[in-house]
Formats: sequence, structure tokens, C-alpha cells
Amino acid sequence: MDLATELRLLEERARAQIIELKTSSALQEVRVQILGKKGQLTSVLRGMGGLAAEERPRVGQLANEIRDKIEAALDARGKVLDEAGLEARLAGEQFDVTLPGTPVAVGYQHPLTRIAEEITDIFLGMGFSVAEGPEVETDYYNFEALNLPKEHPARDMQDTFYVINDLVLRTQTSPVQIRTMERLSPLVPVRIISPGKVYRRDDDATHSPMFQQVEGLVIDKGISLGHLKSTLLAFARQMFGTEREIRLRASYFPFTEPSAEVDVSCGTCGGSGCRVCKGTGWIEILGCGVVHPNVLRLSGYDPEEVSGFAFGMGIERIAMLKYGVEDLRHFFINDYRFLRQF
Repeated sequence: MDLATELRLLEERARAQIIELKTSSALQEVRVQILGKKGQLTSVLRGMGGLAAEERPRVGQLANEIRDKIEAALDARGKVLDEAGLEARLAGEQFDVTLPGTPVAVGYQHPLTRIAEEITDIFLGMGFSVAEGPEVETDYYNFEALNLPKEHPARDMQDTFYVINDLVLRTQTSPVQIRTMERLSPLVPVRIISPGKVYRRDDDATHSPMFQQVEGLVIDKGISLGHLKSTLLAFARQMFGTEREIRLRASYFPFTEPSAEVDVSCGTCGGSGCRVCKGTGWIEILGCGVVHPNVLRLSGYDPEEVSGFAFGMGIERIAMLKYGVEDLRHFFINDYRFLRQF
């Protein structure tokens, strides 16, 4: 009997055997017996060595075709057995269709995303619009256009990551303000917030090499420090509660003059002093100031005609204060036990 005939007989016997199978386990045993490494098909093909060279391709092709047909027959029988098994289980079981289904876990926003959206909504309600910009910035937009020329000592306050030459990972979203002013000048009013990721070489319980920030900018005729304070007071009361107060402490930022740090009254003690506010009754939340005349000039505005104010806050800091989180790193480690609280 030649090899081709043996292969065809193997196929016939396999088909007859497969059609009689009653269980999935028996089907798997037959699959191994026929198609396994030591199976019947392998045994038949050992005779390939005795064939003439011109016969081997034809017999090899036939062997492949038969292997595919047997595999298809096994798969088809497996589907039939699976369906029969399911029908048998359904026929033998009683179901109470009034029982509730298996609950499905519902996802929810990360706390930082929630705070970012809450901050954005508050300022949108005040008439601000949202502006965005690149996270990889030029040295000009990140420093020089913000009144920080090269070798200025205040650059040390914002030690950052250089990509190449004069390209840096932005240290604040202030470059978005500069780009917006350049695009709109000399038009007024300008009222924008610029949320986004920023990068600095910090890493401890209250600082991260990457964090999120929201900065705000207003440019118009007759803008004063009073407009800035009233805006931030309205924000603080919407974010932390209507009973909150704020205070401005003199500070220094190269791109604003005068500049201030903003504190909000402690929500734990109501301002009387406690461990959370270190006995002062106040907690720092952001920095702000009146836009420096040099920044206005570099961006195409005349400081004799218009003025403005700017502010910036870390989203993580606002979230820590609102939710009572003591270590900023909890927001980034993806521990479900922590995140599920929000």
C-alpha cells in the first residue's frame, strides 16, 4: 500500500471515530492519538524517507490537507458536544429569573481629574475660557518672555528638565499665557485659565517631578489688585466653602509686580489654629500678582494702556487640602484602597 493511500485511509478512520465521540475529554484524547507528536499521522509520515524525490512534495501536500480536514472535523464535533452539554445543563437546572444579576463594578474619576474639572468649572462660571499649549517649551516662552532672562538667579526657583539645547519641559503653564497674549494683542479683555502638566526637579511628600497646574490670566484696562483678590476669594469659597476667607502675603515672582502668596482660612479649626494649619489659622494655596510691565511689553501690550493679574495653583495641592491627604505621592501609586475613597 502506497503512502497516499495510507493517508486517505487514516482520514476515513479518523472521521468515523470522531463522529462517534460523546464527550469533550474523549475528543481531546482522539486529537492527541491522531495529530499528536507521536500520533497516527506522524507514524504514517515516517515513510516519507522511502519516497522518490519527485513524489515527496505531492505526498507532503496531501498530508497537510488531510491534517487540516481532521482538525476541522474535530473542531466541528467539539462545538456540537459543547452545545449539547449546555442544553443538558439548562434542562436540568431551574433558574429564578427574578434574582438580581451579578453587580458590575462602575468606574469613576481619579481625584485629581475631579479637582481639575471642578476648578475649571468655577472659572468658566466667572467668564474665563480654557487655553492649552505644548508641554515641551522653548527657553524663551518658559523663562525669557516671563521676565526671566538667561543667568537670572530666580531661575533656580524652577529647576527643570532640559530636552536639548533651549528646549525644556515647562515648569509652569505660564507659557500658554504668553502665547495667548501674543496671539490676541492688542485686543482686550483677555480672561483665560491654562490647566496642564508641568515638570520640576522636586520629589518628596509634597512635591513631584510631574504635577498639574492651573494658571489664570486677566488683561484689560483698569485691572487692579482688588480685582485679583475678589476673583480668588470667589474661587476659594466655591472650592472650600462659603465661610472661608483669604489673605494675601507679599512675595516675589519675576513675572508679577506686586506679587503675593494666597492663604485660605483653615477649614479644620475655622482659623483659630490647629495641627493642620500649624497653629496659624491659614493654609497656603497659590501664588499671584499683577502682571509685570516687562511681560506685557514682550507680549505686545502697552503697560501704559492696559494692566492685568495672574495666578497659579497646583491641582495636587488643592486636592490634598480638600480631601485631607498628607502625602502627594498617594495620588500616583494607583493603590485602589486609596483611590476608592473618592
